[in-house]
Amino acid sequence: MRVLITGGATGLGQAIAFKWASKCASKEDGIDICIADINQERGNETVNALTAKGANAFYAHCDITSDGDVQRLTQTIESRWDSIDYVFNNAGVATGGSLLDETIEQWQWVFDINVLGMVRVSRALLPLMRKQGSGYFINIASQAGLTPIPYMGSYNSVKAAVVSFSETMKLELAPDNIDVSVVCPSFFKTNLDESMRSNNPASHKMINKFFARADMTKEEVAESIYQQVSKGKFLILTHKLGKRAFLLKKLLPTQRYISNMLNQTKTMKRAMEKQT
Repeated sequence: MRVLITGGATGLGQAIAFKWASKCASKEDGIDICIADINQERGNETVNALTAKGANAFYAHCDITSDGDVQRLTQTIESRWDSIDYVFNNAGVATGGSLLDETIEQWQWVFDINVLGMVRVSRALLPLMRKQGSGYFINIASQAGLTPIPYMGSYNSVKAAVVSFSETMKLELAPDNIDVSVVCPSFFKTNLDESMRSNNPASHKMINKFFARADMTKEEVAESIYQQVSKGKFLILTHKLGKRAFLLKKLLPTQRYISNMLNQTKTMKRAMEKQT
């Protein structure tokens, strides 16, 4: 089994790498993992840990906003493996702020990484999957793409775009025997806050509180992803509260759902005003 994970040096990407290694390293054909990331030091640390778990792993520097980097990554995969089974489009960043807090530059930054980065990697690896007649893309979105919360406009938007892009891929690539899943986790304990951009300090505090209150670890999220990918599920929800929120949005009349969200927004606004 051959697995590529973008943003695999830390956080959820690293947890996914460890989970697939623990589940597959002992199998007859073993597992090969490529950790594609911009942080070489952390990438090498992750590769060493994977090797200790019995996986064949290597690090490849890749900035997914760079066409050249993505092309070099693809060439490396082709020369080393000549095939690929799983591509985890995991690399991403976080943003926050109100409509007026977030600059156009911030919107462009998060779109280039979280959406166009995924598009670049998927476009680059698709010909290899088509050539071999199989493959599986797992795109990491967020609960924010299904049930958005206020003061995270650009982040909500890019994650919703990832959900829509993934559904399009699912329909478009099925005739090629290439599967697609989209993962929508809620907050969990990870280092995503390290990359977060916001011009409003209250947004940082709000997001940090969400992370601090998280009821799942990245390892538990990775386990849920593994179980659901193994069953070929398209929409992968990892948190109980996230599943409940998504179900309520689908079942409640639109006006009632919006009214509920407006009440939550008022509470969040008061909390943010206290922090400024």
